[in-house]
Amino acid sequence: MIHSIRATHGMAVAPHAAAAQSALAVLREGGNAIEAMIAAAATIAVVYPHMNSIGGDSFWLLHVPGEAPGAIDACGAAAGRATREWYAGRGITGAIPARGGVAANTVAGTVSGWGAAHRLSRTALGGRLPLSRLLADAIAYAREGIAVTASQSLLTAAKLGELDAQPGFAETFLDGSDAPAIGSRFFQKRLADTLERIARAGTGDFYRGELAQSMAADLARIDSPLTSSDLSRHRAQLVDPLQLAHRRGKLFNMTPPTQGVVSLLILAILDELDIRSVPQGSADYVHLCVEATKQAFLVRDARVTDPRYMKISAQALLAPDHVRSLAQRIDRRRAAPWGGRTQAGDTVWMGVIDAEGRAVSFIQSIYHEFGAGIVLPGSGVNWQNRGCSFSLDAAALNALEPGRKPFHTLNPALARLDDGRTMVYGTMGGDGQPQTQCALFTRAIEHGMEAQAAVSAPRWLLGRTWGKPSESLKLESRFDAAVVNELAARGHDVEILGAYDETVGHAGMIIRRPDGVLEGGADPRSDGGVAAY
Repeated sequence: MIHSIRATHGMAVAPHAAAAQSALAVLREGGNAIEAMIAAAATIAVVYPHMNSIGGDSFWLLHVPGEAPGAIDACGAAAGRATREWYAGRGITGAIPARGGVAANTVAGTVSGWGAAHRLSRTALGGRLPLSRLLADAIAYAREGIAVTASQSLLTAAKLGELDAQPGFAETFLDGSDAPAIGSRFFQKRLADTLERIARAGTGDFYRGELAQSMAADLARIDSPLTSSDLSRHRAQLVDPLQLAHRRGKLFNMTPPTQGVVSLLILAILDELDIRSVPQGSADYVHLCVEATKQAFLVRDARVTDPRYMKISAQALLAPDHVRSLAQRIDRRRAAPWGGRTQAGDTVWMGVIDAEGRAVSFIQSIYHEFGAGIVLPGSGVNWQNRGCSFSLDAAALNALEPGRKPFHTLNPALARLDDGRTMVYGTMGGDGQPQTQCALFTRAIEHGMEAQAAVSAPRWLLGRTWGKPSESLKLESRFDAAVVNELAARGHDVEILGAYDETVGHAGMIIRRPDGVLEGGADPRSDGGVAAY
């Protein structure tokens, strides 16, 4: 068994070890958790380029002992020209394509999140490290090259047929006409120049400076509806996170347009069903977690979108009476029918807790693998395709409108437990995110498993995620055969995955005890690790 990492001064966890090490280096220099996360976020955008990019969005949950948690919404809105008429003029009347310039229809917000976090670090936490220091590792990795991971190599090969013709993709991500080999050296020198410019000119240059003008011109050349005006209008927002009163303490997650309310609803339903009394890993345990997920997804698909368009607040969806009504719909012996409306997508989740107990739960994404597949020639930025989740049906919940924020599967999680512990946790993987958060929390907190054991234990996933279009209940092969058979007997459409299959996501967690001892776990399904001192 691989045991949890424990430390007392600071800890970071990421799906690529280099990102965790970048965060640790900042902590060792006296930086705080926010500064450390900026460094990790920049590094992960370079070393895990198939999963995220500075051309995507991000969300932050922030905890300072003795204060109410806060959050940063760094989600970009739809372009001013992104209308149904604009798409119809290009012969697009069904779904918005997932690749190409027409898919790059929302502002990339993640760099604005770095800037908002850096300002918050200085004003609220006395942060002193300049942006140039926090981006230094990322710049070096982009300029001097990284070793290609198996994940990057295999995913590039798998997606080559749909991406190699996209503007800028082949010259950026391929070695000749092939996917880069595992362990080969991979350079991103244009991205290094762009990160150096951001470090020197500030994050605002991405939206209102020379860099913004360059990107807007390149976006126009590939038929994206985004303009310099869209970039200029964008600002990251400081918001209050959603919170759930749980029998173990207060749980926090991100506000819409993310599905953070789904993650909290699942745990609220399971709290109502007394999941702590159900043996972990049993058929009863998995069945209840999956059935709670179905109920939460049905609420999401009927309610959750850009909060300005919602008819009921996400916080109201967590009201005890509503949770109780959802729990009462669950049959403990029979699976409810599942029509399948889950969301695909990939991302990276990372966590940091510093010596003062300040904690960050962070998530950054370009939606599908490699986003829209386009790479801007001047800046080397791979742009997201989050806006392909919009519907061209005016009556749809997530209907395309200029200036509207797209629905996000992204949601970072944080808990402040009644016993004094603080926990940050999360994962990548579209609709796998709330399901894996459920597994992590119930295993570590309700059943008392070590952090690493909770992360490593066999997982399940209902529906689609990155690389898997089927709507089945996917189970890693390490589940006991009797559990698999019982779930099938209850009506679940079971599909067996590999023993440690990254289809179920790259998860991680850090737990801080009241005495300051930190415990962390990183996902063996990823290239990640826990870095601590």
